[in-house]
Amino acid sequence: MSSSTSSFPERMELSGEGLVLRDWAEGDRGAMPELFDHPDIAYWTPIVSPFDEAAADDRLDRARRLRAEGKVIMLAVTVDGGAPLGEVMLRRAPEGTELGYAIGPAHRGQGLAARAVRVMATYAFEELGAEQVILELEAENAASVAVATKAGFRLLDVPLITGEEKGRAYVLQTWGLARGRT
Repeated sequence: MSSSTSSFPERMELSGEGLVLRDWAEGDRGAMPELFDHPDIAYWTPIVSPFDEAAADDRLDRARRLRAEGKVIMLAVTVDGGAPLGEVMLRRAPEGTELGYAIGPAHRGQGLAARAVRVMATYAFEELGAEQVILELEAENAASVAVATKAGFRLLDVPLITGEEKGRAYVLQTWGLARGRT
């Protein structure tokens, strides 16, 4: 499940499946609270809550720092390179190349998350040499299970991941997509 540890490009834009995944821009700061300050995102993701303009500043700074360190890529999900509708993330971790996503509530039900995950998975396979990409999600999160299934992932027979975040215990399943399955 390991991937190369080379650095990520300073600027990125990925296209496919009717989407453009692009770097977050300074002009996106105002749109980020509308996308991320929602009870579903606060409950199911590690994204801070409440999510205000200060949180947007912190997220943009963190995205740049983690990209420069070669650890994480966070891209805005758009249909045309314009207004952000959500985010897709790729993280290099000891357990493998992990993907994550959050779609703003007003933009759900359009298949954006599954399409963004498939585009990012293709990048991981073709550019980073990943053999498998993973999603870690809670079984009770029906929307995320649907995204994983729609994107072609399968539940892996590996130990559950337990932890606590934001004062809430969680149990994560690991879903995987192998190279050549996108």
